[in-house]
Amino acid sequence: MKLNAIVALLLISCGAPAIAQQDGAALYAAHCAQCHDSSEAQSRVPPRSAMQAMSFEQVLAALSTGSMAAMMRGRNDDERKAIASFVTGKAAVSSAAAAADASGHCTQAFTAFPKSIDGPRWNGWGADLNNSRFQPAGMAGLTAEQVPHLTLKWAYAFPGATLSFAQPTVVGGLLFVGGPDRKVRALDAKSGCTLWTFASDLAVRGSISFGQVPGTDQFAVFFGDGRANAYAVNALTGALIWKVNVEEHPAARITGGVVFHSGVLYVPVSSLEEVAGSEPSYECCTFRGSLVALEAATGKLIWKANTIPEVPHPTTRNARGTQLYGPSGAAIWSAPTIDTQRNAIYVATGNSYSNPPAATADAVLAFELATGRLLWKQQASPKDAFVVACFGANQTNCPDDHGPDHDFGQSPILVTLHDGKRVIVIGQKSGVVHALDPDNEGKILWQTRIGKGGPLGGTEWGSAADQDRIYVALSDVRFLRDGTRRLDSTQGGGLFALDLASGKVLTEVAPVPCGERPQCSPALSAAISVIPGVVFSGGVSGYLRAYATADAKLLWEFDTSRDYKAVNGVPAFGGAIDGPGPVIVDGMLYTNSGYGQWSGTAGNVLLAFEVGK
Repeated sequence: MKLNAIVALLLISCGAPAIAQQDGAALYAAHCAQCHDSSEAQSRVPPRSAMQAMSFEQVLAALSTGSMAAMMRGRNDDERKAIASFVTGKAAVSSAAAAADASGHCTQAFTAFPKSIDGPRWNGWGADLNNSRFQPAGMAGLTAEQVPHLTLKWAYAFPGATLSFAQPTVVGGLLFVGGPDRKVRALDAKSGCTLWTFASDLAVRGSISFGQVPGTDQFAVFFGDGRANAYAVNALTGALIWKVNVEEHPAARITGGVVFHSGVLYVPVSSLEEVAGSEPSYECCTFRGSLVALEAATGKLIWKANTIPEVPHPTTRNARGTQLYGPSGAAIWSAPTIDTQRNAIYVATGNSYSNPPAATADAVLAFELATGRLLWKQQASPKDAFVVACFGANQTNCPDDHGPDHDFGQSPILVTLHDGKRVIVIGQKSGVVHALDPDNEGKILWQTRIGKGGPLGGTEWGSAADQDRIYVALSDVRFLRDGTRRLDSTQGGGLFALDLASGKVLTEVAPVPCGERPQCSPALSAAISVIPGVVFSGGVSGYLRAYATADAKLLWEFDTSRDYKAVNGVPAFGGAIDGPGPVIVDGMLYTNSGYGQWSGTAGNVLLAFEVGK
């Protein structure tokens, strides 16, 4: 899943020896322009216009300490700053701008949770261990009849950001959310005021998991960052309990939500090596995805299961003589799913990075919960070895007979049907929705194609399911081939409801045209969410819409692409909706807005809605 890779994509060719001149324009022209100013790269490499919306700090952090640090080992600090300044057209955020974020703090301290932690909540990515993204009526506090009356209550802005990419968790009346500014925050869920702020090493984009620290009376929030660090932080005070690095590979990161269950924290590990691996001088590739189990009380390692059992070994040399390695890849981009009945945990993997392609890439894998032993695998797309160079001008490190980049970006959903039959359902970037049998080693039950698929196509971040249907949003985003890399406003999109037992499409919402709206696509790339009778879906267009599950009737829509007065006093603006999906808790609906990665409209807000009085 590569929608989070814009910063890493910034300099896929900046590993050359340093030059003395600290001229950002010259550095960019010499090492970056061939990809980012080329119309040949198309969707996988963002144009410079998209990067201009980012903050200086975002780019500099990625180049200095983030996933691109290994690629930038030949650059000095002044050169990194020069590139960041040239690309963004900005300098460091002023102290006044940084101080503005402090204006939204709560006026009174919280010594206890405002509401019962056993009450309405949305904990983690999928709202439950099955990752269904279905919120029952009692937890939602919102009915289908009330949805048309939703109105904006407050907006929270992430300072200096151009995207809002972390889904909130809401428990006990508090909202916990990561930000692109390398901060994790606890907000009052009703008012949006800030209880505490915690500084992480890098951005936290995955969902946060809440739970009681075993053997103590503390409640903690658990999360991972862009440097593959896992954290436990006191949920009421923001004090660090522990921090552990779960993967030493320099390109490793945690993108998917971590999952807390029965005293154990399960951490999915992904990477951006398919970006770094595009540089011809890079020895591609040595990363293997993994699932890590930690003691929630201490962060101590219990087990680590690699998604590719074989250690990468030398294979061939590329045309420049650089040694290549394989097998590699099979990152886990999404939150794992826990099956308490079979004591198993399921993950979905990404593509291979190099030859030979791994049999566990683009697959759903089942591991034993207690030991991490692989129980079964079901591969959807064999031989999908791919790096970003495959879409670039210089394809030196692109694997021979490369694949289409059809990895899984969303979590498997475990559902029990009315007759007791259990099924795992998941959408893929290929445009195919799969149903597997968790009780028969992942046997394929049905497969239904709903779209054309592609690197940013098919189904991206997350589907949702009740006991009858799986609801799937289609991206299939496309770009104009006129050298501008603008979004094609006529292609992509569509919302589908499929019968869980048969895979038959029961209802379908046609793509909503953009008209003359700039930087717009009908694509629905963001995760979707369901409450009884209603499915919520945000689009690259910036619209959040609600449809009746029975007949796909439009119930409500809100254009998030606008300016807001934020509760924390930071300049606030919405834009494209991508990545996380809506969270519905206790009569409130929360959604992220702003995603300028792929020529969509940038934004920096978390929005909260309630039923109007």
